[in-house]
Amino acid sequence: MSAWQPLPADLPPEVGHFVEQLRLLKDRTGLSLVALGERTAYSKSSWHRYLNATQPPPRQAVVALCRVTGTDAERFCVRWELAVRAWPRTVAPAAVPAAARAGVTGGAGMSAGANRAADDGGYEDDPTVPWWDLLAETPEPEPDPDPVPAQHSWAASHRLLLYALVLVLVLLLTAVIGAVTLA
Repeated sequence: MSAWQPLPADLPPEVGHFVEQLRLLKDRTGLSLVALGERTAYSKSSWHRYLNATQPPPRQAVVALCRVTGTDAERFCVRWELAVRAWPRTVAPAAVPAAARAGVTGGAGMSAGANRAADDGGYEDDPTVPWWDLLAETPEPEPDPDPVPAQHSWAASHRLLLYALVLVLVLLLTAVIGAVTLA
């Protein structure tokens, strides 16, 4: 069992409860922060920030921790949502983009989610996801409800074949010209 730093006194109760539950979950693994970082694709310093309530963890980090411990992730994700809503919104001046400080929103360098988070003063979930989660969450493509006419779909399906054939002819013509000039 780890000796944790005391949580800040001004922390909302939802956040305090969530962080305490995360700490218990981490302690149950018996892993160090370094080993936890290796198993979850989040660094030791990130876990340190999450477990000391200095930064809210991304939802994917909570899911990864639940996966390591074999705990129901859905229950912890509900707690995560409650905690993130109540999490104190302190943003360091260096962390605010220059465009946001100047009052400009919607800049080309900011994503739509970052724009919403900057506008609302809210928390934006970290989009970092381990590659193996991306494989598991890839949705199956839905069938097109309005099928393309048969003539158009035939042309589209044979376009690649046409390009390959043209490429082969160009290579063959290049080989013949090269053989004639060298002979």
